[in-house]
Amino acid sequence: MKPVIGLMPLVDVERESLWMLPGYMKGIELAGGIPVMLPLTSNKEDIEELLKNCKGLLFTGGQDVSPEIYIKNLKNDTFNREETIICCGERDEMELASLKCAMEKDMPVLGICRGIQFINAALGGTLYRDLPSQHPSAVCHRQAPPYNKPAHSVKVAKDTPLYELLGRESLEVNSYHHQAVKDIAPSLAPMALSADGLVEAVYKPDYSFLWALQWHPEFSFETDENSREIFRAFVKAASGYDIK
Repeated sequence: MKPVIGLMPLVDVERESLWMLPGYMKGIELAGGIPVMLPLTSNKEDIEELLKNCKGLLFTGGQDVSPEIYIKNLKNDTFNREETIICCGERDEMELASLKCAMEKDMPVLGICRGIQFINAALGGTLYRDLPSQHPSAVCHRQAPPYNKPAHSVKVAKDTPLYELLGRESLEVNSYHHQAVKDIAPSLAPMALSADGLVEAVYKPDYSFLWALQWHPEFSFETDENSREIFRAFVKAASGYDIK
């Protein structure tokens, strides 16, 4: 049977609406899964009930991660609350509860863009809150459309699941993000780095499948085989997961 994959909803606060980029859905479908956008809720009992019907959890892109999640871990960094940070508190609460519930069950997890940032922050890491000012670079981390085209390369670390999957030391990836991993969470390990030293992919070594990427396979999967392989690896892990 195809595994049901729960997708974190995208939130448009101004329009008071929830929505989803079709690439997340199509990428999962082509990989053999059934994608389902979850409702926005911070009710822990409801989240636990929802995840009983899922075999994988995808943390999508979206708003900035609230600094309150990782501010206690910041070192030699002063957080100015007037910084241009756009957050969604209810989504942060939902994702904290969802990640905790999924990890208690050893459920396969994939994070994309905000997903890598959120997972890193939730597990004890920190973030660059405004990448252009805190980490100036000649590397393009916020490309113009079309978003399915490569913006820069990343170096893939050997002896990591990503290298084992793709067999490549270098990848061309797309890129569109405001924040990024600063200090990596203690339980995570890097799988790929950009030329300017940013962490572009991570995994949790002691977990069945917990990967997160800074780039966007939901935009590039139609033309990029590596993006399709990543979705397949996630769905394959979900297919082997027994709902608990």
